[in-house]
Amino acid sequence: MQIQDLPYQDPGVPDVRSGPRFLWWLGRNQLGGQFKALAWGLLHFTSVAGLPFCVGFAIQAVVDRSGARLALAGGLLALCGFTVALGDTFLHRTAVTNWITAAARVQQLLARKTAQLGSALTRRVAAGEVVAVSTGDVEKIGWFVEAVSRFTAAALTVVLVCVGLVVYQPALGIIVALGVPVLALAVLPLLPPATRRADLQREKAGRATELASDTVAGLRVLRGIGGEDLFLERYRHASQEVRHAAVRSARMWALISGIQVLLPGLLMIAVVWHGVGLAREGRVTVGELVTVYSAVMLLTYPLRHFEEIAMAYSFSRPSAKRAARVLSLERATDTQGSRDAAVPAGDLYDPATGLLAPGGCLTAVVCGDPDAAGRLAERLGGHAPEEGPSVLLGGVPLDELPLDSARTAVLVQDKDPVLLSGTLRDLLDVPASGEVTAEEALAAAQCGDVLEALAQGSLDAEDPMDARITERGRSLSGGQRQRLALARSLITDPGVLVLDEPTSAVDSHTEARIAEGIRSLRAGSTTLVLTSSPLLLDLAERVVLVHEGEIAAVGLHRELIHEEPRYRAVVTRETDEEAGPADGTGSQPDPMAGPGTRTAFAGGSAQRETALGDVLDELEEIEETA
Repeated sequence: MQIQDLPYQDPGVPDVRSGPRFLWWLGRNQLGGQFKALAWGLLHFTSVAGLPFCVGFAIQAVVDRSGARLALAGGLLALCGFTVALGDTFLHRTAVTNWITAAARVQQLLARKTAQLGSALTRRVAAGEVVAVSTGDVEKIGWFVEAVSRFTAAALTVVLVCVGLVVYQPALGIIVALGVPVLALAVLPLLPPATRRADLQREKAGRATELASDTVAGLRVLRGIGGEDLFLERYRHASQEVRHAAVRSARMWALISGIQVLLPGLLMIAVVWHGVGLAREGRVTVGELVTVYSAVMLLTYPLRHFEEIAMAYSFSRPSAKRAARVLSLERATDTQGSRDAAVPAGDLYDPATGLLAPGGCLTAVVCGDPDAAGRLAERLGGHAPEEGPSVLLGGVPLDELPLDSARTAVLVQDKDPVLLSGTLRDLLDVPASGEVTAEEALAAAQCGDVLEALAQGSLDAEDPMDARITERGRSLSGGQRQRLALARSLITDPGVLVLDEPTSAVDSHTEARIAEGIRSLRAGSTTLVLTSSPLLLDLAERVVLVHEGEIAAVGLHRELIHEEPRYRAVVTRETDEEAGPADGTGSQPDPMAGPGTRTAFAGGSAQRETALGDVLDELEEIEETA
């Protein structure tokens, strides 16, 4: 696999039983690149190791006054220099390829798992941890995978040099052969505490990343309530903990590096001391002494890879453990399904609650618990993250269909949709039936002012569709982001569209027009809206009240607002005192209340949502002005 061949058509099925097993799986899936790096590494390291023999041979030729052997030594030195450069160039190239391809494989696996789990991922793993795994951890995993081949080449070279020195000059070679293993193994007692400190550093860094991610995500709210100083102090404290842990880890690795320098120096002193005595006795020649001395000096180069592999493993092991934990997460259902790929149509039925959304109708669902409403919306889309009976579409269990087919049949827009950065044209370039144009979807979602704002913010874009949207739409207000997300869902034109609070961040006048737009554009298609807004409920052809996980009432908004106290309590946020006497003499809100009379719903949820939307807009204007 070369870099230009990325991405992988199939990144494979990883072994996620543990971090080391995941690293081993990655290495096995890149054997071709590993063997290439090993071959070039052996050429490079053996050429470096051959330089001392050439130098010793040349010096001995000078001592013996042999021009022919001196010329031969010069030729060997030139050959070694060429192979050193050649091996180093292609070793680096192959190592970087192994690093990038390993990191890309992990990123593809994470992206695939994220797509499979959907919104369930962030409920089971903190968002900051997912970010840490897909960025810094991926690099550390790739580092270890590519370092294995270089370490193997260095270890083989060290063995070859020791054997060569024993054969070349036994008296000095035995000292080197006995000393080199001591050099390689001397740092082993220090590796466990170094690894523990590195793990602690990675853990604290992950927590700091999670805190930073959560703070940035909620920055608007924090500024609205004046809580940014508190969270800034928390992040400062977490950052200092990371710094202290990093310093403690660096001290241990500095000690290991110092030992890696000290011990080879002591071995070199021992070899020279003993070698000088042998030379004075005439048992070794000057050329042999220079050869052994140079070999010991150059052995420090491949020996440094022993320290690198230990450091790479200590840093990559916790990273691989986190990656394996994320990749081991599974949905409650088989995403491949047990049925052939197909897109069913008909009534949408949820056996868990008894909810029925007739085909071709606009159905509204009122649920007093927002979290329960979110779980219901996810379940209606099929392949829910939690175990339970499957939702039926036209009598076909969605959980038995492949995940792609279920997503095509039923589209679920949750209450907090995400806008990806790019142009508006890119945002609306989604799989669609082709029956709904971008202009129709934007008009139904009342995005006229959003287009104007985007056009003003992108002076170089002549067409508002080419205006750029910042990451997560942060340059837009909450209501504007919500309407763009609604337009994206409408242009898809799925057979069944499930919307969870699609107008919670807009004012009542805009909400009324959006409700009319949804009903008009989705006429004849199955649409289910989870909401407590009277404006949407009044336009629904069928209203269902879900109470404590079961269907409590079914009818029209005008009927339920008078006849069902639990429904009225959810829609109007009416307290027992406000409900009036049990004989029905208490005042009732006007079920036909429109945009102009919406304040008749005393304490109503829609009114509170409007006030909240206005406050958020004002806060954003103040922020932009500041």
